[in-house]
Amino acid sequence: MAHAAFATTTRGLRRDTPPMRLFEKAKRFGIWNPSDIDFNQDRQDWAGVNHDEKDAILRLTAVFQSGEEAVTRDLLPLIMTVAGEGRIEEEMFLTTFLWEEAKHTDFFNRWLTEVAGDPGDLSRYHLDSYRAIFYDALPTALNRLRADSSPAAQVVASVTYNMIVEGVLAETGYHVYYNALRDNNLMPGTTKGIDLLKQDESRHIAYGIFLLSRLIAADDSLWDLAESTMNTLLMPALGVIQEGFAPYDPIPFGLQIDHFTHYAMMQYQKRFERLQKARGASLEDIERVTQAAIDANDA
Repeated sequence: MAHAAFATTTRGLRRDTPPMRLFEKAKRFGIWNPSDIDFNQDRQDWAGVNHDEKDAILRLTAVFQSGEEAVTRDLLPLIMTVAGEGRIEEEMFLTTFLWEEAKHTDFFNRWLTEVAGDPGDLSRYHLDSYRAIFYDALPTALNRLRADSSPAAQVVASVTYNMIVEGVLAETGYHVYYNALRDNNLMPGTTKGIDLLKQDESRHIAYGIFLLSRLIAADDSLWDLAESTMNTLLMPALGVIQEGFAPYDPIPFGLQIDHFTHYAMMQYQKRFERLQKARGASLEDIERVTQAAIDANDA
């Protein structure tokens, strides 16, 4: 399609919008290199943990590794959809998504080869609930946008990616890393990397809430679709957590499955309530609330 005009030489960029403020944060906080993380202490700590502890961390890393690869592979249609609508500020921020997800893929791959020692095929850790989300729901929702860029398709894609994969599963996974490793003074390079990933993903989630809120505010009927998609994916999301802990008795590092199930539900409810507030709101209200949330997070 030929261009009729360019935003930057007609109206200019709206630098006060949430996507552009997130873009500024991405430029400030997203410039980190997985290759710079020092895994020397991590290798020593890895050698000292027992078999079940190794297996639990390897299992967690295996689901993160393929999850990061999945979003790297599947994200482009969302960027193309937003670009096709001429939302240059949103597209500019979304360029950081793909780069950051690729960096996360790089980080976990470095960990597997440099700390765990290239443990081979880890798909044995991809159980039924995990496959339901990462092998099926995520690629289906995002790649649907190639043929159907409707607001409804965007809602399903963003709920799946931003609210469930990032907002529930990734957030809970970070919490497991911290409880298993940082609380036991283990693997400082690993937890430093998780800190940086978490910063990146917080910006992704903030944008997802903005995108979904914008869509729901423009068409209230999309709320039912957002709600039903979240509810449909909640069970397999909780299943990922339950299946991840099920093989162990006792669970390594003294972890408690109920604690992480409760944590995941808190993340789910927090996202759900934010989206619900978009019903009947104006775009100005959504931008103001989103900006306040962005400002409250200083990373």
